[in-house]
Amino acid sequence: MNGLKTTIYRRSKDLPEVEGGNFFHSKQLFEILAKTPRQKPYMVVVEDAQGRIVSHMLGFLRYRTFIFPPFLLVHCRVLGEGEYAESEYPKDELFGEMLKALTQELNSRTLYIEISHLSQKMLGYRQLKQMGYYPINWMSIHNSLHSHAPEERITDKLQKRIDAAHERGVKTEVVCTEEDFKAFSRLLRRHNILKPKRYIPDDVFFRQMMDGNNARLFVTKYHGKVIGCSACAYSQGNAYLWYSAFRRKTYMHLHPDVLTIWDTMKDAYDRGYQHMNFMDVGLPFSKNPFREFILRFGGKEQSTYRWFRFSIKWVNKLLAWIYRE
Repeated sequence: MNGLKTTIYRRSKDLPEVEGGNFFHSKQLFEILAKTPRQKPYMVVVEDAQGRIVSHMLGFLRYRTFIFPPFLLVHCRVLGEGEYAESEYPKDELFGEMLKALTQELNSRTLYIEISHLSQKMLGYRQLKQMGYYPINWMSIHNSLHSHAPEERITDKLQKRIDAAHERGVKTEVVCTEEDFKAFSRLLRRHNILKPKRYIPDDVFFRQMMDGNNARLFVTKYHGKVIGCSACAYSQGNAYLWYSAFRRKTYMHLHPDVLTIWDTMKDAYDRGYQHMNFMDVGLPFSKNPFREFILRFGGKEQSTYRWFRFSIKWVNKLLAWIYRE
């Protein structure tokens, strides 16, 4: 685009002061990722002719190791379309400009790039298609917290189950101690060990989230034993449930999954957040038990896209054909 300068920053010391309240494209998250093993951030910044930043986008590499081939898998995630200042340039065009730069930079370094959580389903559709990305229909869920209390959106049966568990001594607390943090990490990793799609970052990532002001870690306890945990990020007045884990089988009668989700959402409501967004409600199958479980809390489903682009051309063409609309 004429008059614009696009730069990709890889080190936090070189990064300019980017404005805006989107945590997922912030300098704070960039610095957290830069310090986390097996993750590497890339911030794309677009400036106009006067040197004013008109948009920026954060993408980050994840390095995953396996005991079987391919042994090492590198992929890139982009959570949302980035941040935009008021300018004469259309948002779709700026989005395309940043994505083009990021794709060219990372195409030879990653197996695939994944773009998710766009604010509008059709945002950047033309630009993404032109760059070889293909969409997969996905479902997202969010709960409104501003118009009605969470208690007004659930069934009487679920409310009785929650009340009974609380009366038996189940409670959810913010992680503040080293003991609670170790229990949080241990449960999160054990819960997801057999879920190959689920990437769990190094403890450094969660420690920095815990120490910052844009996230909270929670543990759900029963007589001192941790039976559930969650990690919640906060951005632009909304809460985002990013990670969660539960000991459902061992403590089935206490419903730790229900209590962990409920208490995390209630904390967001009590602190004045407008929505609770669930970052990942599972693969886009027509029948998904976890998605059905999350919907029991009174949330709304929304159809959206997740965009993918594989660096191996024939693989990308094959998958684009399989997932053609």
